[in-house]
Amino acid sequence: MTDLVVVSLEAWDDVWRRNQHLVSRLLDADPALRVLFVEPAADPLHDLASRRIPGRGMAPTPVEEYRGRLMRYRPVKLLPRRIDPSADDRLARAVRTVAVRAGMTAPLLWLNAPTAAPLARLTGWPALYDITDDWAVADRPSSELDRIRADEAWLLENATVVVCSSELARRKQPLAGAPVALIPNAVDVDAYRVPRPRPSDLPPRSAVYVGTLHRDRLDVDLCIETARGLGDRGRVVLVGPNALDATDSERLLDGGVLMLGARPRDEVIAYLQHADVLIVPHIVSPFTESLDPIKLYEYTAVGRPVISTPVAGFRDALDESIRTAPAVVFARAVSASIPAATTFPEGADAEVPGWDERAAAMRAIIERMR
Repeated sequence: MTDLVVVSLEAWDDVWRRNQHLVSRLLDADPALRVLFVEPAADPLHDLASRRIPGRGMAPTPVEEYRGRLMRYRPVKLLPRRIDPSADDRLARAVRTVAVRAGMTAPLLWLNAPTAAPLARLTGWPALYDITDDWAVADRPSSELDRIRADEAWLLENATVVVCSSELARRKQPLAGAPVALIPNAVDVDAYRVPRPRPSDLPPRSAVYVGTLHRDRLDVDLCIETARGLGDRGRVVLVGPNALDATDSERLLDGGVLMLGARPRDEVIAYLQHADVLIVPHIVSPFTESLDPIKLYEYTAVGRPVISTPVAGFRDALDESIRTAPAVVFARAVSASIPAATTFPEGADAEVPGWDERAAAMRAIIERMR
């Protein structure tokens, strides 16, 4: 039996992302596999400071459809790291305790964040470091960046294998003592090409963004400028979990942006299919240059027109439906795309990599780690 402890940057919820697509397929392929899925720690004090409802921890909880082979666990970070420098060590001990109590005495680790390095140091369990974002260049205080970079340096040197995209491989491979494997993102192509009913809350004319609303990626000012530029021609619609603080959220609402919040994965497809134009109003920064955006695969799968700032992935896309526009002309380009000249499924015929292929590659790596 293989046991896997996945320390994820996202929760196991209805908004499926990379880890859920891969882990679900690994579970389907291996009836002996057991997974402890560790979600980001609840951070109630930070939530209060950001004027959000405080999150709660969650004891190990089986995910019903996997008959006990998949458990979710959400620890709690009680104090900020500046007050409790040992916060990550405490979280690591908590995860180890939960894993051992679940009978996982020698699991493999699958780690997304540098902050999970203390768990690998504490346990000595073989670690796969799956890098999806370059947090070492994110916009953070210098003390936080120092800690992130130190943890990542340890993981790059001591992990059994490092998994990432080609751009991250270019950045990280010279620093890695472990082999580096490329497993980019993908999309569930067949699901995205099944026609869905139009969502009742999608305006008649819409420029739609799908994804987590996060200050490291989303250009809040550009969203507002685009919404105002559209006027009565249509609405800018943001669909996805909101990780912005209350101030940014209020500015978006006041600027005329429609924020619909998170939607289950099957419902998300409908918003993409029925958009006049899909948008990527992202900041262009060293951090966003590190991304292999799942949006690129999802947007391409439905074949709708796309307007993006010149960020990684979209900037070099060969699909004729994808156009890039710098921030100074982005709003004008979006406005000119509404109303759309086509409807889904016109244009939804490009070849796009699927998650089955990526999961098979990840399974091969995990098999070699046993």
